[in-house]
Amino acid sequence: MKNNQFAIRPTEYKDQLVELQTIGFLDKDNESETDPIKLWKSFLSKSFLEAKTSSAFEEKLKTYMATDSLNLNEYLDSATNVSVSAFYNVALQLLKFNPDVDFSFSDPLGAMKKIQLMIADHNTDSFSIDELKSAWYWLLATHNKNGQTFIDYLATKGFFVRFYGKVNHPMLFNGKTLPVFDPHKLIREVVYVESPQDTDHDGKRDLLKAEVLRPQATENGLKVPVLYTASPYNQGTNDETGEKLTHNVNVTLKRKEPNNLQYSDIEYHEPDEKLPHPRVVNGQTKHAEEDFSRESSYTMNDYFLARGFAVVYMAGIGTKDSEGLRTTGDPDETTSTISIIKWLTGELPAFTNRIDNIEIKAWWSNKRIAMTGRSYLGTLATAAATTGVYGLKTIISEAAISSWYDYYRDGGLVIAPGGFPGEDADVLAEETFSRRLQPGDFHNVKDTWKQQIEKINQGQDRTTGDYNTFWDARNYHKNFKNITADVFMVHGLNDWNVKPRNVERLWNGIKHNGVTKKLILHQGQHIYINAFRSIDYNDIINLWLTHELLGVDNQAKEIIPNVIIQDNTKAETWNAYQDWASSNDEQIKYHLSSDKLITDDSKEQELSFNDQLDKKSFDFYVKHNDTWENDLLSSNEKLFKNRLLFKTDPLDDDLTIDGKTLVNLKVSSNQNIGLLSFQLVDYGLTKRLRVSPTLLSKNSLAGTFDWREDDLREFTYDKETPFKMISKGHLNLQNRENNYKVDELKPDVFYNVSVELQPTFYKLLKGHQLGLIVYATDFGMTVRGNQDIKYTIQTKDSSLIVPINK
Repeated sequence: MKNNQFAIRPTEYKDQLVELQTIGFLDKDNESETDPIKLWKSFLSKSFLEAKTSSAFEEKLKTYMATDSLNLNEYLDSATNVSVSAFYNVALQLLKFNPDVDFSFSDPLGAMKKIQLMIADHNTDSFSIDELKSAWYWLLATHNKNGQTFIDYLATKGFFVRFYGKVNHPMLFNGKTLPVFDPHKLIREVVYVESPQDTDHDGKRDLLKAEVLRPQATENGLKVPVLYTASPYNQGTNDETGEKLTHNVNVTLKRKEPNNLQYSDIEYHEPDEKLPHPRVVNGQTKHAEEDFSRESSYTMNDYFLARGFAVVYMAGIGTKDSEGLRTTGDPDETTSTISIIKWLTGELPAFTNRIDNIEIKAWWSNKRIAMTGRSYLGTLATAAATTGVYGLKTIISEAAISSWYDYYRDGGLVIAPGGFPGEDADVLAEETFSRRLQPGDFHNVKDTWKQQIEKINQGQDRTTGDYNTFWDARNYHKNFKNITADVFMVHGLNDWNVKPRNVERLWNGIKHNGVTKKLILHQGQHIYINAFRSIDYNDIINLWLTHELLGVDNQAKEIIPNVIIQDNTKAETWNAYQDWASSNDEQIKYHLSSDKLITDDSKEQELSFNDQLDKKSFDFYVKHNDTWENDLLSSNEKLFKNRLLFKTDPLDDDLTIDGKTLVNLKVSSNQNIGLLSFQLVDYGLTKRLRVSPTLLSKNSLAGTFDWREDDLREFTYDKETPFKMISKGHLNLQNRENNYKVDELKPDVFYNVSVELQPTFYKLLKGHQLGLIVYATDFGMTVRGNQDIKYTIQTKDSSLIVPINK
């Protein structure tokens, strides 16, 4: 394996000593020790927490080998110094690496370098006292084979239990917070925040249920930062009724009436609606009336609950125990999202219940908030950041939508999120309308809800797929300029649910805001990466949040690279970059020629394909999208007449694509309708990383002692495959200028079109071929009309522009 640690903070020796003293490795019994053997033995005794007697400790020592012939107990009894080799033989075992598998006793330093583990400075083959202290410090900060720092592993064994109830402030090690707060004594309370909106039109401001978890130490005056996760799924979902709303995608592509629309014609403007008066406060209290047993938690939030952070969960308008209606990503949902932040900073009231109007303040909050979460959760974090709301210091937006049009539409077409054909904004609203789960409550709003669903269905416009006022209201790009919080983005390069365009537009859209932005791109699909072996994600976020929310000068902004990207050709390899998808990247221009991509000018040719399949094949692919995808990319004859394929010659060198590939075509349709789809493909037989992580160990990562666990995962190699899709894109040929202006499409007339494919960062290896597939119906994403439409392209005026990283 390879260890990739980006969050290790350079620390001077004098500060190392202070931190070792703070956590108890150096104390009055050993801090003046001059014998390295005795000091090392002292460090080890503090690490073997299960050994309560000297005899038990000796037995533990005997289970480790210091050299190829001496166990650790024998070595400590006979050696006069701590050799560097013996120290790292033991260190590797403490870090759970296996001799004869991961390292050999004859060359531990070689293994340390290969695995990319930190080796402490030393002047000779043996450690001096000072060098030993420093080596132990760095060992504590080093990741083990299971993806935890050694100090975090010791925490799971109970190392920090002795601090429970005795500290009233966060403790730090290597710039990151430590689990010194007892997570079993968390204060759990429910409050109802009054949001300045009335989405269910009942004449009262909406009350929103928030679930709060905070350290016991807050009862003694500790003010804590807050990790806030807005999750519409938090209070339950309506999968069955959502399924009933799912739209049929086996419908024909229809001609759209041409228009002359300007952006101003479809721009969203907030309606001028009179807001009900706030509730009259009937008293105040510091104690909630309601608690809860278990929240629908995010394991990264769990990790921080023992480290002096509070966590708040809110499902939002239209969810169980809250008021209002679901709206799927519009400004009303943004308002409900930031209402919790405004309560945490003292700007809005919350109540102990929905009847008595007894106010409860977030008196324990230090008014510094971070938003966390993936997918819809990260989306709402992005939406909140675009308001510039006070108190929101940073967002950690994972696989987040930055424009809902880019989620459910593309290029004037209805485009499904990968794996969910027929889903749309109305379906998602119904699935998350958990007020339905309380029949007594739902009874009061069912007619209003029916009208709301009809309104969303009409606004989303599945007939044309055009960008309209409905989608403009759900486009956060327009308000990127308002973002004042620092932004930490995480996204999968193989995420075809929330496609990479969403993160690229956020990344490049705030480059002039004066905020700090960081980005991690991984090789997975729509997943979390906080429990992966090969990258220190929790440590990175710990370093980040310690700075952002506690105000600690730990150099987080300098230490964490601007961009971290997982290599797609080597397992467990992550690399640091300055930027991604930069407009300054070099480009290669390929021309289309017959079945090739060439860098020389091409001759004029007309190449055609037809979108229609025989009924048997069509019906089969409707039910087997994976088979269709494989047949589309393969060189077999099944879809030969239904797509055009262009390939480069085998590459002379590795080629890294960085950003948005542009397809320029001169194309015609033999009808007055047409759609085009594109895929960029890596052709070459090799083992590739799976886009779904492999489970390495169930429930093996605990946040601290006797606390919630997570599964250890990693991207591993799949069997050899001859190709892999890199990126894709789509276009309605009537939307040649933009997504809201519709042009006429005359049969058999050639038009110039340009289509940006989804941004990527992808390395093709020497000997592989870069391929471009041009086709029409995308069985996984577009409508599937199986229409008899012939498409023709003229090669001389068609090209592929590929941005590259050198």
